[in-house]
Amino acid sequence: MVELSFMLVLAHLVGDFLLQPTSWVKDKKKNKIKSKYLYLHLLVHFVLLLLITKFNKEYLFALFVIVGSHFTIDCAKLYFEKKKTLKTWFFIDQILHLSVIAAVVRNYYPYEIDFEILYSTQSLALFTALITVTYVSAIVLKLLLSKWSDQITKNNRDDTNNAGKFIGILERLFIFFFVVINFWEGIGFLLAAKSIFRFGDLKESKDVKLTEYILIGTLLSFGLGILCAMAFKYLI
Repeated sequence: MVELSFMLVLAHLVGDFLLQPTSWVKDKKKNKIKSKYLYLHLLVHFVLLLLITKFNKEYLFALFVIVGSHFTIDCAKLYFEKKKTLKTWFFIDQILHLSVIAAVVRNYYPYEIDFEILYSTQSLALFTALITVTYVSAIVLKLLLSKWSDQITKNNRDDTNNAGKFIGILERLFIFFFVVINFWEGIGFLLAAKSIFRFGDLKESKDVKLTEYILIGTLLSFGLGILCAMAFKYLI
């Protein structure tokens, strides 16, 4: 089961990403079902599937199912995808393709999904920790830094599309997993990398308040990430 799963997923990744040039994607978006590259893309997938399954006749029906569903899913994406929904349709497209592969594998090697594992103490603790270290911590930091952020906002009206919020979420996630796997050196590397990228902006701006705000925010963010990870390790 595992071997077949990896083979089919590998073929999908190679066909959808490695062997699909940008020019093909553009032509498909322009001409949709009339695009010759849509069918060439399907042919590439079919050949890859044949090669990776070693032309095994046992899997031939599965290959036709995968390629047929790939055509249907890609067509739906081409016709319903809009400029504002590019990211959404990308993930929908990939989830549907992988779901078909999972169904095909299950047809050959029946397996049961143990949903009870989601309710185990370890899983519940992990979900709680992840929510806390990401969005809960973001709200806590916003409240703690409100005194400085209000002053910074008045002086700097640039719109960053909440980039800072998501940078903070990502850095705390990295810190969380670094602590969980006992890779403390990673935290030092992350702090050094952030300092390097921020140094240029702070040097050019010559804004003491902005420097203090970023420094306090960084230290609090790192501290919350470490605290959540240590609490998670202690509880489990």
